[in-house]
Amino acid sequence: MADTEFNARGVRIERFLRSVTRAGQVLIKDGRLQLLTSYGSEIDSAPVQSVRASKPWFVDGDQAMATVNGTRYRLTLGEQDTAAKSTGPAAASRFLDAVRSARGHGRAE
Repeated sequence: MADTEFNARGVRIERFLRSVTRAGQVLIKDGRLQLLTSYGSEIDSAPVQSVRASKPWFVDGDQAMATVNGTRYRLTLGEQDTAAKSTGPAAASRFLDAVRSARGHGRAE
């Protein structure tokens, strides 16, 4: 599995309502989720099997929640997402689908 399952750039990553980066990157590759800064430095990473991902029910927009190594992150994905077309699925939905498929089963929590 050398192919990248999911790659989004320009992602706002927040931890405890504090911004970590406004133009980060979310990468799922080889069964591992990585959160990166705009400079490519790693914020956090973990095997996809241990990541909890969900779409918050209380927000509008293209956001997802991810718990990585016990730390909860809010990801705002759709602002600069060039991979998605206006008629395609939202970036947060594609992120959740990528987490599910990288796990190989079931739905993201």
